[in-house]
Amino acid sequence: MDIKAFLKNRDKNQQHALESGKEEAEKRRASRKPFLDRIRGGLVGGAIGDALGYPVEFMSWKEIRKKYGTDGIQKYKLDFEAGAAVFSDDTQMSLFTANGILLGETYAHLKGIQDPVADYVYIAYKEWLRTQKWGADSEQEPRCWLYEIPDLHRDRAPGTTCLSALGTGKKGSTDAPLNYSKGCGGVMRVAPLALHYKPGADADQSKLDMDGAEIAAITHGHPLGYIPAAILTHIISIGVYGDGKMTLRKAVDEAWAAVRSMFTGTVPAADLNAMEELITKAEALADCEGTDEEHIKAVGDGWTGDEALAIAIYCSLRYPDDFSRAVIAAVNHSGDSDSTGAITGNILGSWLGYHAIEEKWKKDLEIKGILLEMADDLCYGCVMHQGGDYVDEDWVRKYCKGLDLEVL
Repeated sequence: MDIKAFLKNRDKNQQHALESGKEEAEKRRASRKPFLDRIRGGLVGGAIGDALGYPVEFMSWKEIRKKYGTDGIQKYKLDFEAGAAVFSDDTQMSLFTANGILLGETYAHLKGIQDPVADYVYIAYKEWLRTQKWGADSEQEPRCWLYEIPDLHRDRAPGTTCLSALGTGKKGSTDAPLNYSKGCGGVMRVAPLALHYKPGADADQSKLDMDGAEIAAITHGHPLGYIPAAILTHIISIGVYGDGKMTLRKAVDEAWAAVRSMFTGTVPAADLNAMEELITKAEALADCEGTDEEHIKAVGDGWTGDEALAIAIYCSLRYPDDFSRAVIAAVNHSGDSDSTGAITGNILGSWLGYHAIEEKWKKDLEIKGILLEMADDLCYGCVMHQGGDYVDEDWVRKYCKGLDLEVL
């Protein structure tokens, strides 16, 4: 074969490989598209609950009623400077969780690296820490595209446990905790894990649940700081990827049974019993007469992981078909209103879908476009592969920072 024929044949083969790569990428996207509405609902729903509750996070129920009326806060309080409903560190860290997850997936696809997902989320959290101007600034170029978003460099009352734990420069885990904190800063940020991975196709459900716990344990070392994250992961997974036949209450029961079995023998029985008692109470109260504020007070304030999850379970079961009523109930109490609102929004958003969320909540939400873009990335994931000819330039821009990839 002469050189002209060789080059012609080579170009033909390369074009065929490129077209084949594009076709495989489109098949992947098509197979994932049915989940997009619920993934968007889960991520944006969490930001909505967070933004609604953020202005009243440190207020008592009495103070909330005095400022917003007998029924408490019912609509966004727009930030004067931003001209939007702004969210707290809960959604900031949820977005960075998503960024870390997709960094890890991209590394796996293009470099064959299979490190635990929590390792990549930890990388992302350290970059979130930089946005908060905490500790010495690193000279390393950020690997998270979210770091480039100016609106994410805002001080939104970040949790002291998250700041101090990440400030140590060490990564906590369930086996090697950095502290004994059971604050809700672990559970309020793990939803993207369940939104992205399809149980059975991408990972075993029990592994996903444990990954949720490990992501929370990066900063929160008490079992009641990371066990709720495993439970939430399981509940959201069923909402997004289930067959639609299971009720939310049944999903809560299944999630708790699975997680309790997972941690039996490795954490104190007293902690497991405490978690079970709160879930049982939340389920029972969801069917009882009385006000939401009274019922939520009976569950707790939501400052700890177990209480925050239980309050979100109560609100979600109380109003399983009404996103608005659920998140309004979740924030009107004397406690950690933004976190309980965020977790409730994560749950019902993923179960009902983005389309079921009233437009009034979407309209004035801070950086809604970024939230939707990240939700779409969580849905479709990395469609490039090691040695492949197909290149998604937008994905490369966002998730290949710091990678030396010959394919690119």
